[in-house]
Amino acid sequence: MKLVYFAWVRERVGRTDEQVVLPDGIATVADLVRWLKGRGEEYAYAFENEGVVRAAIDHVHVKPEARIEGAREIAFFPPMTGG
Repeated sequence: MKLVYFAWVRERVGRTDEQVVLPDGIATVADLVRWLKGRGEEYAYAFENEGVVRAAIDHVHVKPEARIEGAREIAFFPPMTGG
């Protein structure tokens, strides 16, 4: 699965994207974030406030409880403002 990081999430993780093989039991965006936080300090820092970081599955904004089965790409980004 491809993970993509934007803005300060990208800066904290230290990469723009990566390919990962998820372990069994990762079913939702929230599960994925918890798993990522365990991968190292940079991920823990990027996702330290899980309620702030937003996610999109295959370019569609989703909530943390969204299921990720069948997703090709999951993007993480900070809240957006503007018009």
